[in-house]
This record gives sequence, structure tokens and C-alpha cells, in this order.
Amino acid sequence: MAPFTFLTSIAAPLPIANIDTDQILPKQFLTTLERTGLGAGLFHDMRFEESGAPRPDFVLSRAEYQGVAILVAGANFGCGSSREHAAWALADFGIRCIIAPSFGDIFTNNCLNNGILPVALSDADVGALQTEARGGADAFSVSLPDQTVKPPSGKRFRFEIAAADKRKLMQGLDDISLTLRRMPDIEAFERGRAAH
Repeated sequence: MAPFTFLTSIAAPLPIANIDTDQILPKQFLTTLERTGLGAGLFHDMRFEESGAPRPDFVLSRAEYQGVAILVAGANFGCGSSREHAAWALADFGIRCIIAPSFGDIFTNNCLNNGILPVALSDADVGALQTEARGGADAFSVSLPDQTVKPPSGKRFRFEIAAADKRKLMQGLDDISLTLRRMPDIEAFERGRAAH
């Protein structure tokens, strides 16, 4: 996966609490193990009418938010089932950072393993960022090394992240990549075990 260090993008406000993984990517899109192409189904029931036409009132359907890489969401984002496809769909759509007051635990890990930075800030801070994101005209900046989000107003919002998660994102590593880095140790252990 691509390393995450700095990100500059417009941000899309999605001030809805308790968006679960089924809303992020509905079940009909879970028929593949491929990570590509799932962005088309992202927020499908919110983004599209039954006819398949885009809902003009949904934030990601609007022209000013095309190419967005930052989502400013409501509390408990990514709750529900553990489907990793939800993170795959967000990444395939181009989302690299989600800012919300809180996240589903498994969803947080799925984001980290797919190059998406989940930023947890207070309700008040997220509300302020959602206000600045309206209109999509000006870019936000996210610095993982400094652990800050800077909206167009220039105010800096500092976030916390575990050192291991920060290192993993900055190096572009998922859990499998981290395990493969230990392959010499694993092979030495296996050789020793086979000798006994």
C-alpha cells in the first residue's frame, strides 16, 4: 500500500452518526476478494437512487467534492460488521483520511491496514471541520509526522495515534508486510523446529 505522510485535499462533510460498514459498502458488493472496483459501490444506497442515478443532494455526488481524499464524518463511523471491503471501497474511491469523533474498532484496524488514516477528534473539533469543509473550495492539510489537521482557516488540530500505527502508515506496511519483514527469523525458527 502507498505510504501516508502528508495529504492535501478538499474535505467532504458527512455529519451523520453511526454509519455502519453495510452503509459504507452494501452486501451486494461483497462478492469479490479484489480490492479494486469497489469504489463504485461506496455509500451506494446514500449516493444513488433506485434507478441508479446519483442523488444530487449526497455530498459525494456533488461536483465540488469530486476527487476528495478526506472525509469528515459523524461519531461511531464504521461500526457494525467487520467487513474489510468497506475500507477497500473507501481506498478505491480515493479516501485516504477520515476524521470523526469515534470509529468502530475493527474498522479502525481495517483502515490502518489499507493506508487510510482514521483521525479521532472531539465532537466540537469535528463540527468545526465539517463547517469548513462545506463548499469544497479550499484544501485541508493532514500531516501524519506532526499529527495535525489544518483546515483552510489555518487553525491546527492535533490528533493522537499509536506509535506502531503511525510507523506502519508512514512506511506503507500492513500486518502481512510486517510479518514478512520477519521472514529470516521465521525461517530460522522453522529450521530449528524441524531439527528437533
